Order: sequence, then C-alpha cells, then structure tokens
Amino acid sequence: MEEVLKELPQKAREKHSENKKFFAKLKKRPPKDLDYTMQELHEAEFERTDCLTCANCCKTTGPLFTNADVERIAKHFRIKPSQFIDQFLRVDEENDYVLQSVPCTFLGADNYCSIYDVRPKACREFPHTDRKKFQQISNLTLKNVAICPAAFNIVEEMKKAIKF
Repeated sequence: MEEVLKELPQKAREKHSENKKFFAKLKKRPPKDLDYTMQELHEAEFERTDCLTCANCCKTTGPLFTNADVERIAKHFRIKPSQFIDQFLRVDEENDYVLQSVPCTFLGADNYCSIYDVRPKACREFPHTDRKKFQQISNLTLKNVAICPAAFNIVEEMKKAIKF
C-alpha cells in the first residue's frame, strides 16, 4: 500500500486533464443510470479495498465538521460542544469547522478511528463515489483521486463504463 500511496499523487496529476474533460462531459450529459453505475463501481471497488490498510484520507486531509457532528462527538466524549471545538477544531477560511491539525487526532497507529461510530458525516461518506447526482461533485472527486486509491480506481473504471 505504501508504494501505491507514493505513486498516487503523480498518477492523479497525469490523469487530471483527462478526468477534467470527462467530468465536464458528464456534467453536460449525465447518463440516466449514472447513480446506479456509480453505486455498482463503488461497491465493487470496496469489496477489493480495505481502508484500514491505507487511511490516507485521515493522514493527509481533515473533514468538515457540521454542527450535528460537533454535537454528536461532544456527547460521545461527555463534554460541551464548545469544549470539543476548543480542544480539537478551528474555523477555516470558508468559515467551516475543521481539525486543528492532520493527521486526524482520532486516528490510531493501527489505522482505526477512535470515534468511528460517531465520526463526522464527511468521513462516513468519503470518498463520495456512491453519492446521488455524482456529476455535481466533480471538483471534489478530482481532489479525492489524489488522496484515495479507491476513488482513483473508481474513476478509471467509470471512464471505461461510460463512453462519450
């Protein structure tokens, strides 16, 4: 996995313009069965991929924390939401709550998440490749293929499955 992660940013850069063109076409003319196709590709990839061998998303990026996330996680720790914010979060340039630092504070050396059952919505949904109206998040997907080997593989399979 280390080798895959080392090569991933370069592979993503090499595919970036091709992916950008593909997503531009996808946005203009999304196939009727796009959500179904994406669900199938996502499920097939995650039958082969074990996130615990990677955890690159947790090591290199931080999720956005919604107010509901803050409330839920603070309750888990039995602290006030304001204490949770003060201890773990900061407000970014877009006025969103994000982690004070990466790798994620809650990631263990074994790649397990210590707050897995109450983790942020952004973590539960990452890499967002099974989302409805997938064509609407192409900019996010272009970023995620450089972070997540599964997302990279899903996009490559998607380009084969959806011919323009």
